[in-house]
Amino acid sequence: MIIHIQNVKKRYKKEWVLKGINIKVEQPNIIALVGPNGSGKTTLLNCMTNLLSFHEGTVELVGKKHTDPSLFKEVSFLQDNRILYGNLTGYDHLKFICNVQHLSTARITDVAERVGMSSYLKKRVRNYSLGMKQHLLLAMAIINQPKLLLLDEPLNGLDPTSAITMRNILLELYNEGTTILLSSHNLDEIDRLTNTVYFMKDGAILKESLLDLNMRRYTVSVTDGKKAKKILEEKQIDFTSINENQISFDETTIDLQTFIDYMNQNDIQIYDIDKQKIGAERRYQELFEGAK
Repeated sequence: MIIHIQNVKKRYKKEWVLKGINIKVEQPNIIALVGPNGSGKTTLLNCMTNLLSFHEGTVELVGKKHTDPSLFKEVSFLQDNRILYGNLTGYDHLKFICNVQHLSTARITDVAERVGMSSYLKKRVRNYSLGMKQHLLLAMAIINQPKLLLLDEPLNGLDPTSAITMRNILLELYNEGTTILLSSHNLDEIDRLTNTVYFMKDGAILKESLLDLNMRRYTVSVTDGKKAKKILEEKQIDFTSINENQISFDETTIDLQTFIDYMNQNDIQIYDIDKQKIGAERRYQELFEGAK
């Protein structure tokens, strides 16, 4: 078992932030953790890695209890850049990890080249841009070739080119057998990157399949909406009535050509079709409308 979280509950004073979180991951996967600020994403990652205690539940990562220090030979957690030391170079940070984990320092050159930071590897971190710091954090997280990689907002501060590089590296790691759990506000990148999305809302997890999120939704304008809706009801097809002559439906309930055929068979004319992809951003809006 790569991730096994059972009924994890965490509160700050009297407010419950995590209200019984359950996650089970048995095969390598890429998973996005999505939710508005304050929904508990970082809290959950910190609880998983024993940086925060929790009140109830259990966490096992790569088959080990989350409090077992040895699991960090197989698990890495990319936090924000506040963990970096300005007076040290990028090389110093990576060498420290190699020393602690008894890794060959030869890996430093390889990992720096992989994330694209070779040119500033030996510069002091206080002179790094935000994007350069993100590159260093990623290098620190993958230098031990982890089975499980936890990432807290890895795309923050990255320009489009760097974001593409980051995405490609994560996909490469997944193809090499690494499971990746990342929190992110970049919903467009999530659509490109992840297999599974966990939306965090009100301290709970709502699991969504990316295949479901990538389906199409059609809004069709017809000449006789009342008659069209009656036909769909008789055939027990789920739809949403937008207004008198507009009907919205998902491709999982009826494909577009079948809908058109039904309308033609009943002399109902179609004068407009709007097609939308239901991606992570659209689903986020549905779940968190009005959330900050």
